[in-house]
Amino acid sequence: MIGLPLARSYFLYNRATDLRKSFKGLCGLVINELGQDPLQGDGFIFINKRRTLIKILVWDRNGFVIYYKKLSSGTIELPPSHLDAAHQRITIPTLMMMLEGVEIKSARMRKRFSRTKKRRA
Repeated sequence: MIGLPLARSYFLYNRATDLRKSFKGLCGLVINELGQDPLQGDGFIFINKRRTLIKILVWDRNGFVIYYKKLSSGTIELPPSHLDAAHQRITIPTLMMMLEGVEIKSARMRKRFSRTKKRRA
């Protein structure tokens, strides 16, 4: 099984994308629209207008990889965003929820760690 690489960060492009684009076209969006360098090891997420297709572009040590998913039914739920921003940084758990069809609005992340209290001497 091939999983998503642990990219430094994942960025969701907030505008509908023509997903006929491949490596060069998606890299052009990353550079020109997002102002990012696609060779830095970040993942870039693109979704079509109907929200039934998703592509994730990642630089993987020595070349680009595109992960592509087409839904047979339903749509991909997008996380809340600032409408004026071209992109937003999302976490890996949010990306996984998007890919698995979880309703993000009602999902709640539970606390999984606590800060250790400093002991008095």
